[in-house]
Amino acid sequence: MKIESICRAQVYVLTVILLTACGRQESSPLPSDGGAPVPVEIKTVTREPYQSTEEVVGTVRSKQRAVIEAKVSGRVLQFLAVPGQSVQSGEMLAELDVQEIRARWEQAAARLEQADKEMARSKKLVAGNVSSRQEYEAVEASQKVAQAGLREAETMLGYARITAPFAGVVTRKLSNVGDLAMPGKPLMEIEAHGSLRFEADLPEAILDRVQLGAKMPVKVASVDQSFEAEVSEIAPVADAASRTFQVKFDLPVADGLRAGQFGRVAVPVAETQILRVPRASLRKRGQMEMVYVVRDQKATLRLVKTGKILEEDVQILSGLEEGESVIVSDVSMLGDGQPVTVQP
Repeated sequence: MKIESICRAQVYVLTVILLTACGRQESSPLPSDGGAPVPVEIKTVTREPYQSTEEVVGTVRSKQRAVIEAKVSGRVLQFLAVPGQSVQSGEMLAELDVQEIRARWEQAAARLEQADKEMARSKKLVAGNVSSRQEYEAVEASQKVAQAGLREAETMLGYARITAPFAGVVTRKLSNVGDLAMPGKPLMEIEAHGSLRFEADLPEAILDRVQLGAKMPVKVASVDQSFEAEVSEIAPVADAASRTFQVKFDLPVADGLRAGQFGRVAVPVAETQILRVPRASLRKRGQMEMVYVVRDQKATLRLVKTGKILEEDVQILSGLEEGESVIVSDVSMLGDGQPVTVQP
């Protein structure tokens, strides 16, 4: 009984294996045993011109950006803008504590008040021929000096209010409330809305392929579409460390583009002739790539090696010759040696 059970189990396993193999037979490119010809569409393999390119990585940046600094020294009293907030030109971003400048403004205001009184008194004295013209002019000069001193103090006091130089969005905050602000110490960064460009460092070997005003395709990793970018700036000198030249490309306004994104620009380097076939003609099995070539009214399987993807086509590096006809329709339904008829 035990031996009989083992034999039954072996027969069951073999049956399952055979059924599985038969189920997979449909999708395998096995040789055809003939039958009625299958109507197919073909494409003649030709050599076509192709502009070979070299991809250079770069970063999307805002055309207009600024690092906001204080013009006077003082403690930060408050921040009125945070990263990600949109601001208008002239809108206050932060306020500083500048008690010394305020005291100077009060002194200048008191001097001007005293100078105005002296001026009024001098006018009466001149009108009554009690004071000379020279004394009047000296008082008038003192009044102008006091007025200039007050304007200077008012300007310095205005620097305590840090405002946006243009409309944009705050991208970084580099200081906190209570920190000492001073000239040369960044407080925050701001970038303009909408106007973006792509910046890339090009090697010296391909710099001569780039001209001002030329348009080149830029692909940003997180955006599906490719953009036509125009060369707007080319650095006249190379970076001493990397031996590269920074090139800037103006980008069109598009959804999904943001400053800081990673991308690649395709710089044309040479024009070559390549073999290309429609991607629909390819059939893949694991790491193998195959096409069906029409020969003697039959579909003949051919292993190929592909290169670049060119929109709806693919580059063929080896396995095909110019002038051969590849099948571009219903390749998944064909087998090696299948009779075919070419549709006009």
